[in-house]
Amino acid sequence: MAIVVNLDVMMAKRKMSLNELSEKVDLTLSNLSILKTGKAKAIRFSTLAALCKALDCQPGDLLEYV
Repeated sequence: MAIVVNLDVMMAKRKMSLNELSEKVDLTLSNLSILKTGKAKAIRFSTLAALCKALDCQPGDLLEYV
């Protein structure tokens, strides 16, 4: 069982590029890429909150337990 990060799905729904999201949440492209590809081992609540604000979504829209 694992936690799946659906960042790419939400970005596609919002028609937002990685560069645009990076500027909005003040994260580097490499850190966002790690999250997007599912290689992240952890995420800070402040980062999760910033992503939710920028993408206008809930944490459950970004994270899924499979």
